[in-house]
Amino acid sequence: MEGGFNMTVQSFDPNSTAAPKITLTDKAKAHFDRQLANSEAQGVRLFIEESGCSGYMYRVDLVQNANETDVKVEIDTPWPLYIAQDAIAILQGTEIDFKRDGLNEMVKFNNPNVTAECGCGESFVVEGQS
Repeated sequence: MEGGFNMTVQSFDPNSTAAPKITLTDKAKAHFDRQLANSEAQGVRLFIEESGCSGYMYRVDLVQNANETDVKVEIDTPWPLYIAQDAIAILQGTEIDFKRDGLNEMVKFNNPNVTAECGCGESFVVEGQS
């Protein structure tokens, strides 16, 4: 295509159960390393809940074992990352980061599927989801 460019489109499939493509930054890995070192838990579990003023909220638990329907994500850590089966499509492509701002610390989710967030930043909307 002369003088043009190639463009790809990625669509959101709310029913997808494909293996999740989720990444963690080095800061996020170090944060969870510290959290797990001070806990009896063996891994990290990520899930979402219908909540907040926009629709969904991220939830992270330190866990001994996965839930029966969780999916294990292949990441470069000594501990496993589990994703709740019903959250896979919404979390597909998400990068998990850890931020420090003064005295505040937070796990940050850079999710390409999010179409809007509430003003407080604690909940989000994914187009095509209710």
